[in-house]
Amino acid sequence: MLSVAAVEKFHTSLRELLPGGRYAPVQFAYDAADARRRLLENRYDIIIISAPLRDEFGTHLAQHFAEQSGAGILLLVKPEYYSDVSAQVTPCGVLTLQKPTSPQMMLQCTELLCGTRERLRRMEQKSLSMEDKMAEIRLINRAKWVLIEQGMSEQDAHRYIEKQAMDRCVPKRVV
Repeated sequence: MLSVAAVEKFHTSLRELLPGGRYAPVQFAYDAADARRRLLENRYDIIIISAPLRDEFGTHLAQHFAEQSGAGILLLVKPEYYSDVSAQVTPCGVLTLQKPTSPQMMLQCTELLCGTRERLRRMEQKSLSMEDKMAEIRLINRAKWVLIEQGMSEQDAHRYIEKQAMDRCVPKRVV
């Protein structure tokens, strides 16, 4: 988790609020430049930004994080900015919350971010799995074409690859 806020008081409150170990390690940044550097060095599941920051308001940072990472992002803003900021960052997938907020609301939003991040992680894994399967199919098709060029029919090439894989107890892509 990354917490980005201009004041130490926010970081201290967040540290006290979060259950020990569940969100560890929690890293802290005091401005947008430091937060961007940290994103280059680490992957975060959750990023909480308390606007305004020292070097920018925080909306551009939240949008940047939404584009560059799969992290769940919570942007806390004062009530007078909430409507405009929410309309600006919600389409990017950033959750916006008015501050000050209750500890219970903060925990609920953090749990929501965790749940959403976990669903996204599972979808990414499925996507990678599908890409692996597609790569395997392409590889097997290339092998079939090599066998077809050597005079086999497509059915014979397919059967040959399957039989070799079964006889050797290896996946078809190894054949």
